[in-house]
Amino acid sequence: MLLSCSHLTKSYGGNTIISDISFHINDNEKCAVVGINGAGKTTLLKILTAEESADSGDVFLSSGRSVGYLKQQQDIASELTIYDEISSVKEEIFLLEQRLRELEAGMKGLSGTELEKMLEEYNRCMNSFEHADGYSCRSEITGIIKGLGFDEENFSKKINTLSGGQKTRVALGKILLSKPDLIILDEPTNHLDMNSIAWLENYIRSYNGAVLIVSHDRYFLDRTVTKIVELDNTKGTVFSGNYSDYTEKKAFLKTSLLKAYENQQREIKHQEEVITKLRQFNREKSIKRAESREKMLDKIERIEKPFEVNSEMKISFHPRTESGKDVLSVSGLSKSFGNIHLFSDVSFEIKKGERLGIIGDNGTGKTTLLKIINEFECADAGQIKVGANVNIGYYDQEQQVLSDDKTVFVEVHDTYPDMTETEIRNLLAAFLFTGDEVFKMVCDLSGGERGRLSLAKLMLSESNFLILDEPTNHLDIVSKEILENALNSYTGTVLYVSHDRYFINKTATGILHLTDRHIDRYIGNYDYFLEKYTQLSAKNSKTGTENIDSVPQSSEAKDDWQKQKEEKARIKKLQNRIEQCENKISELEALIAGIDEKIVLPENMSNSGLLNSLTNERTEYETQLEAEMNEWEDLSGQMDGLADK
Repeated sequence: MLLSCSHLTKSYGGNTIISDISFHINDNEKCAVVGINGAGKTTLLKILTAEESADSGDVFLSSGRSVGYLKQQQDIASELTIYDEISSVKEEIFLLEQRLRELEAGMKGLSGTELEKMLEEYNRCMNSFEHADGYSCRSEITGIIKGLGFDEENFSKKINTLSGGQKTRVALGKILLSKPDLIILDEPTNHLDMNSIAWLENYIRSYNGAVLIVSHDRYFLDRTVTKIVELDNTKGTVFSGNYSDYTEKKAFLKTSLLKAYENQQREIKHQEEVITKLRQFNREKSIKRAESREKMLDKIERIEKPFEVNSEMKISFHPRTESGKDVLSVSGLSKSFGNIHLFSDVSFEIKKGERLGIIGDNGTGKTTLLKIINEFECADAGQIKVGANVNIGYYDQEQQVLSDDKTVFVEVHDTYPDMTETEIRNLLAAFLFTGDEVFKMVCDLSGGERGRLSLAKLMLSESNFLILDEPTNHLDIVSKEILENALNSYTGTVLYVSHDRYFINKTATGILHLTDRHIDRYIGNYDYFLEKYTQLSAKNSKTGTENIDSVPQSSEAKDDWQKQKEEKARIKKLQNRIEQCENKISELEALIAGIDEKIVLPENMSNSGLLNSLTNERTEYETQLEAEMNEWEDLSGQMDGLADK
């Protein structure tokens, strides 16, 4: 066991944030902490890293183990370059290398005792250098910097000139390069594009150490973690598996708890009615029976009613009128800012009822494209044609359409003056603005609050064509799921920019991939796009063609096509083996956890025979688990190798 926390409780000003939280992290385990905004996730991380102390409870870190902690925001003050700042983690290796060069130069011309003494030091330094992977150090540094989205031309940028997001990426690079026994990451994907997130996923999966993550990126959690710690109503619950496993188990648990609670309440009510009836008989025997039932009733361990969080937005989009079949036509669109060429000759069409997600690397012009469609920016060339009866509703990730000098209430009232005060208050309450919160100034709102206010106004617009720029930014997981359901039941048309792959998977009927200054269109959600894009990339690297719809004609092309099919089948088989392995690992972990629960039961503590049997059984499962983990690592390595081809 690498880290454990036991019965942690923390309050601020009488407001309990977390209460009686207990869980542990094993060596090499990948774990996530999830919960709505304000559930106490960051507070928990601060307690685990000793930045704050708990009111009660204990945190235990195994002796000699190291921890690397990435906060959400970093304020690194340094005159060093990006490369030098991240490389500073490996200073000891560079000093060893320098000493080796000095010794090599010093040994020239020496002999006898002096030479032997210097050779001994040289061998010691060389062993330390090799043990620290000194030969691969520089390539590892370069790989991490590039993986986090910095091009080589950015390596020489000074830290003090970077944005907050870039500084956070530098801090993440330093942590990854230092290779602590436990990496703790608070929202690590916030400042990464899709390519960098995918790189980080692979890094974490293959990382020879434990990782604890707080993230709202569900796709990221699905691909990285094998355990979930949920914070809900100050309590903590541990689930095995990734995020999708957690949602299924949570739904089942919630249903089971509610059913058990209702069954117990019916039984209690029945017993109370029987007791009342027995007392009404007013006979000595019936009164004794009533008293006996009362004692039994008092001994029942009452099941608490499952807590319903009253913090969910109520979103539903309904277009006032229907649009025509042709919603939007973009042809030959180009845009540059000075010497920065974003895109050229971009063309696509959107039909009624489609939900299209625009994806692409940071800086490719996705937001600019939306602004051009909404006439907030002018194109250098090209045409945009909006269809008949199309009414656009726009969600701006920067919320520039909100007025900072107004209150929340006035912001809605001025846009929709026909609404009564009661109607506005009810609407705002549905978006979690209650009481005096409706009189907060817009300029004082957090990012999440501004996002909720923008969504409220968007819902009121009753538009039949929604254009959304990063709509899930600042939303917690529950709010994201509510927005997904609202969009999926919406009868109008949707065009959005998002880095949230889980959100895209749940909502998109098509993908517009903005890359190499042009747009490629794919039918389906993000997973389908990823599959087709991988196939196309492999095909193009061999044939040099760029036409996604082209059919191989030559025998050579047909051979390539056949090889791709075989490679796809091989990858699919490998994925199935990995999934089987992961399922077996989860099963064994559950069995081990069950045995651990039996071992600590008071009635079993004195039964040496049973304890011996349980211990032997646990050892057998541990052996199987170790074998499964080794096989999983081997299979994952094979998968990574295929992905690199």
